[in-house]
Amino acid sequence: MFAIISDIHSNIEALTAVLNDIDARGVEHIVCLGDVVGYGANPRECVDLLIERCEMVICGNHDQAVFYEPYNFNLGAERACYWTRQMLEDEPNKVLRDRRWDFLGKLPARAVYEGMLFVHGSPRRPVNEYLFADDVYTNPNKLMANFERFSEVACFVGHTHVPGVFVDDPYFEAPDELAEPGLYEIAEDDKVVINVGSVGQPRDRDPRAAYGIVDEGRVEFIRVEYDIEQTVRKILDTPELDDFLGHRLLEGR
Repeated sequence: MFAIISDIHSNIEALTAVLNDIDARGVEHIVCLGDVVGYGANPRECVDLLIERCEMVICGNHDQAVFYEPYNFNLGAERACYWTRQMLEDEPNKVLRDRRWDFLGKLPARAVYEGMLFVHGSPRRPVNEYLFADDVYTNPNKLMANFERFSEVACFVGHTHVPGVFVDDPYFEAPDELAEPGLYEIAEDDKVVINVGSVGQPRDRDPRAAYGIVDEGRVEFIRVEYDIEQTVRKILDTPELDDFLGHRLLEGR
């Protein structure tokens, strides 16, 4: 049994609530699919917690951008990236500063764990490619090309901040549309791409933090309440962060 978290985006309130929920369920192993930083007001604290708590962390596009350069980011995301980099660099404790940079610099783009593939974006382009639910209608060739790029029964992704399951028809089902709402059973002859949603910035119109638990091939999609108002206040109180990055949290978009 293990938990999968993704897209924390420097939201320490959401991350803490999710970790508390994971602990309450007795889950000891945690995998993170990246975007530890970006957008939110607590990058240092989120990095430190994931260093301590996660068995494996994958590189997200915001993690990569903070370490290198933001590419194809909108203005708000770019400004947040540069501010995050400055926050990490301004850490007065050299040991902490070096540990965080070392952590971000060594994140893998993809990894196999428990017989399943883990990436941030997609099997084809693990850091940057988005797999949207609408792609089943607007770009099915992209989805089918991605299914051809992995041999495991399941690939877990983040990046879009929208939970659900892609099957290789292609077809997409949100958690509440599954045969057993909120639960998906990975069959031995399956080939699926699963997104457990975002901890720190959900975009499926549900503002609660999202994550998943995998137990013997059974994937449970979980939502957790957290103090969104406090997270928003921190962003609004940080001039370098766009106010929209806070306001959108209230609507889960």
